[in-house]
Amino acid sequence: MSISALLLASPCLMAEKIGSVSTKFKILGANDKIVIEAFDDPDIVGATCYLSRAKTGGISGTVGVAEDTSDASIACRQVGPIELPENVKNGQKDGKEVFKKSTSLLFKSLQVVRFYDPKRNVLIYLAYSDRIIEGSPKNSISTIPIMPWR
Repeated sequence: MSISALLLASPCLMAEKIGSVSTKFKILGANDKIVIEAFDDPDIVGATCYLSRAKTGGISGTVGVAEDTSDASIACRQVGPIELPENVKNGQKDGKEVFKKSTSLLFKSLQVVRFYDPKRNVLIYLAYSDRIIEGSPKNSISTIPIMPWR
């Protein structure tokens, strides 16, 4: 499979780095940070989410073997007109993964899944961390009430 085919097949893996701040100075390697990233919902044009997440620094973080904490926050917004696909409206895509990022060398990831509340016409995004053996109860949600776009 070509690289472009992989990118098209995995839109939920792409996020744009917006910025970061250092939270802990490290003498060797990168500092611990909070990273802010943005991603667009791959199924819903006009829905964008912003994630802030912890990124471990030091030598292990610099070489990619550190495990990031499960701390994350999410804020999602309507950034354009939204027309919901039928499979979202009828609940078939509830719990669908729209973003996933590895947060350790093996077995741990930060995920965002989407739900739709038809009674209130609202999209709900849940950010959480999981691991093969045990996950974390830390989570964050954000909602997008679907409104007419100006």
